[in-house]
Amino acid sequence: MKLKQFRDQRKKSAFICVNLRRMFFVVSALAVTHATAQPKLPMDAPKPAAYPDKPIRFIVPFAPGGTTDLVARLVGQEMSRMLGQPLVIDNRGGAGGTIAADIVAKAAADGYTLMLNHQGLAINATLYAKLPYETLKDFAAIAMVGVTPNVLVVNTQVTAKSVKELVALARAKPKSINYGSGGIGSSAHLAVELFQRLADVQLQHVPYKGAGPALTDTVGGQIQMMIATMPAAAAHIRANRLRALGVSGAKRSPAFPELPTIAEAGVPGYDYSTWYGVLGPRALPQPIVQYVAAVTNKTIAQKDMRDRLAQQGMEVEMMTPEKFTEVLRNDVARWSKIIREAGIRAE
Repeated sequence: MKLKQFRDQRKKSAFICVNLRRMFFVVSALAVTHATAQPKLPMDAPKPAAYPDKPIRFIVPFAPGGTTDLVARLVGQEMSRMLGQPLVIDNRGGAGGTIAADIVAKAAADGYTLMLNHQGLAINATLYAKLPYETLKDFAAIAMVGVTPNVLVVNTQVTAKSVKELVALARAKPKSINYGSGGIGSSAHLAVELFQRLADVQLQHVPYKGAGPALTDTVGGQIQMMIATMPAAAAHIRANRLRALGVSGAKRSPAFPELPTIAEAGVPGYDYSTWYGVLGPRALPQPIVQYVAAVTNKTIAQKDMRDRLAQQGMEVEMMTPEKFTEVLRNDVARWSKIIREAGIRAE
């Protein structure tokens, strides 16, 4: 789709007036917090009778190629082996992940429809004026998978070789640099909005139906930059198809230890990370919740899996379903405050 069409789409969307400069300290606190102690992790929950006895639908709320899809396929393959039934990836992109979430919310609570989602689920609770489901009432938070910083990448034709050079280029030519995201209000969108306010620059937003297509067009040069999730961008960075300028978290990533954080590279105070986890319909029986949580935890506890996720920039986070539920609840509250005060709204 041509850039003009994206701009037309953008004009049709609700006007976004973001004032995140005064709230960056709140976003910096959005990293997943953990209690000093939590109940014993479910690692060996008993297998429910006759479950699973058929393939499990594993819904991904975004198009193939994005981080959520990558993590679902990587973790889902090993979970399939442990469960003895395939987890069939079903990509249902669009509307910022709400289409997929609605499918899961209304699915039979029998354990045969699960979802791999990220904190966009919490963001959407406020971002959208009306949703066909209730975020805190219609989902069972089963297991956290991990947390990843994002990475600021530019097309290799962009002249900037550092964050400071990118900021200087953007200030010299306001709105001349196009950046992509998975849609209005998506994590990639909010990450760049925060960057713009802290760096005092103006960039042009080009929303896509998923982070995967946005990243593909960044590689292809249709757009110039993106703050993408580390797992999705890592292979492109290593192959020199994209130039990485900085990681979005508070500390450097083990995947690219030589790459500075955006904060240390020239935008003080910048800190933005994303969590990923497995969820199902709210009424999912507890024996199934505990069993799937145990299988997920055993999957990500394996050294090989941890190493493979770490290579993509993801830090494994294991927690109980109860703790994951608390994280989801807290993020809905935090993002609600930020989105309402910033005036962000998606149609």
